[in-house]
Amino acid sequence: MSINFIDLKAQYQHLKPAIDARIQTVLDHGQYIMGPEVAELERQLADFVGVKHAIGVSDGTTALLIALMALGIRAGDEVITTPFTFIATGEMIALLGARPVFVDIDPQTYNLDPALLEAAITPRTRAIMPVSLYGQCADFDAINAVAERHGLPVIEDGAQSFGAVYRGRRSGALSTIGTTSFFPSKPLGCYGDGGACFTDDDALALKMRQIRIHGQDRRYHHPQIGINGRIDTLQAAILLAKLPSFADELAARERIGARYSALLGDAVRVPVVSDGANSVYAQYTIEVDAREAVQASLKEAGVPTAVHYPVPLNLQPAFADLKQPAGSFPHAEAASRRVMSLPMHPFLDEATQDAIVAAVKRALG
Repeated sequence: MSINFIDLKAQYQHLKPAIDARIQTVLDHGQYIMGPEVAELERQLADFVGVKHAIGVSDGTTALLIALMALGIRAGDEVITTPFTFIATGEMIALLGARPVFVDIDPQTYNLDPALLEAAITPRTRAIMPVSLYGQCADFDAINAVAERHGLPVIEDGAQSFGAVYRGRRSGALSTIGTTSFFPSKPLGCYGDGGACFTDDDALALKMRQIRIHGQDRRYHHPQIGINGRIDTLQAAILLAKLPSFADELAARERIGARYSALLGDAVRVPVVSDGANSVYAQYTIEVDAREAVQASLKEAGVPTAVHYPVPLNLQPAFADLKQPAGSFPHAEAASRRVMSLPMHPFLDEATQDAIVAAVKRALG
């Protein structure tokens, strides 16, 4: 049995005529940087998310950096976030000379626990940056309520949750600035790196548009420091080809995720989706004991797995200076030892899914 963890080839074959036509259009007009497809994509993304402004950027990590820069985060500031995430979340805070302040997760959803926010806020706190992990949005009503009481902006790291809905609103439209990634394996992915920032704030949108092109407001005039953070035209074109079928793919992801949970719920800890929310299952993640042994058994059966994330940020060597040793964030650290993701993509058929479930149950003994 040979199973793909994510099947981008099947998606391409399904969308081949549209993708090829979009790429050919770019090759024909030759505007590879900030071509017309970028503005077209931004309009469609803004409409889909339900915000005034979408700003296409080079990748999801750069989206976080641009959002932080637009809010004026600088050396000596503190930004509250979660330790249970990819390093980019904390990395971009530290890159600006600010200090990431971690708070533990809700062990049910793996997202930042809003009940812990108040205790983490200090006079140096300048923003809160929750992560919408594994495809489910964090509890933004509760997070925004705390932020509003303290006059703090909120940035959503929605690298894994594009398309998800929280209480009637899309990921990206839930906070001061939303961000996402279009890395190929994401729910909506291009064929390289890509990302976007979202906001309803006109002034912040203008800043982010300028920051992504070296702080430029017109040619060779730079009112602020920026970076080279543009999305390229070919990636925008590929995303435009994928957007018309994205709703169908989201429905398939939800269906496949629900079926996994129904089949595995009696054997392992399956994802918990909060009331009023859904998950786009960027990863379908379970918890197991003896994870390495289970992974080895599944590998032998031809079932690929992945771990997102085996080391929480407080235990990463890059953040040793924060002096937050093992035991500082018990829920995040426990999850990092137990989580394991199974194959998940919109083209996963029931027969293959049944084989995966059977292999998981055998591996668990």
